[in-house]
Amino acid sequence: MENYIISGIQQIGIGVEDFSTALKYYIDVFQMDVKILEDDTVAELMLPYTGNKAQKRHAGIVINMQGGSGFEIWQYSERKPQKISFDIQIGDLGICITKMKSRNVKQTFQELSVKPDVKILGGLSKYIDGTDTFYMEDPFGNTFQIVEDKTIFREEHRSSGGPVGAVIGVTDIDRTLPLYQQILGYDKVVADVTGNFEDLSGLNSGTQQYRRALLTHSKPRQGNLSHLFGSSFIELIQALERTPRKLYEGRFWGDPGFIQICFDVRNMKALQVKCESMGFKFTVDSSVKHNEVNSFDMGEASGHFTYIEDPDGTLIEFVETHKIPLVKKLGINLNLRNFQPEKPLPDWMLKALRFGRIKK
Repeated sequence: MENYIISGIQQIGIGVEDFSTALKYYIDVFQMDVKILEDDTVAELMLPYTGNKAQKRHAGIVINMQGGSGFEIWQYSERKPQKISFDIQIGDLGICITKMKSRNVKQTFQELSVKPDVKILGGLSKYIDGTDTFYMEDPFGNTFQIVEDKTIFREEHRSSGGPVGAVIGVTDIDRTLPLYQQILGYDKVVADVTGNFEDLSGLNSGTQQYRRALLTHSKPRQGNLSHLFGSSFIELIQALERTPRKLYEGRFWGDPGFIQICFDVRNMKALQVKCESMGFKFTVDSSVKHNEVNSFDMGEASGHFTYIEDPDGTLIEFVETHKIPLVKKLGINLNLRNFQPEKPLPDWMLKALRFGRIKK
């Protein structure tokens, strides 16, 4: 395999103060109720982002079987997580918003509006692509955008699914576009607009002027897990009336908030060549300590992971997945190195992940 493959967004990392509380909330609100892995060890390889000290943490990845990517819920075990010290404004640098899929945005709006721990920000409005959308905030200060996506991986009679992208604050969209278009494959510009926007009016500083570039991929993603992840979207947003602040300035990776966006890939070496050719060196590489044969273990799963930073320091993770638990009770695992990297796994096989559903 001469080139790399990006199968889709694997997960959005969410730093939290209390793992159990956050997990229960995301199960109730977003039906992220199928556990892929859970791990309670030391993050020994993230030293550039954890104060040059290996930090113990409790982390888990959960998905919604109707499709989309996952959440990686992440909590420090022996260090008090440091909350952000200022009010987040739309366009601040980093992952401002996670996009959640819904096949019926109006129905999802009605369902979430009556939940006591959901704060609706504004109301139903039209997104820059002409579809229905709305925004909400969880009790931990994280903002989510519900967007239209009618695809369903496994029918579970729910209106919504998992994450399908993110809104990322940047200082200069033109400087940032090459990374997302040429490396990450978001080569299709759905919209590139400047002005004031009705859909942002319920957000902090949402009435100011912004430039917004909504990106997706022009061709379906390839790869073993691509049918589960589905299509995804990146919105780059640039504040035009103020100087944005870095969401993680002075804080550690893993502190509360959206900590990274992670892409599932194959052929990490080819990806590294591409990244370095465009000036984006790996800042973390698990193969430095764990070679490809003895891949990095995270609980029941294993793989090779790396990180780069976008021009404003937002963390982008790449994971070449080697093994995931398929039916944990029976000890059945998927070794993805045994499958052709460009071909999606049979849907029936991935639908067996539902046996990892967390019991209420």
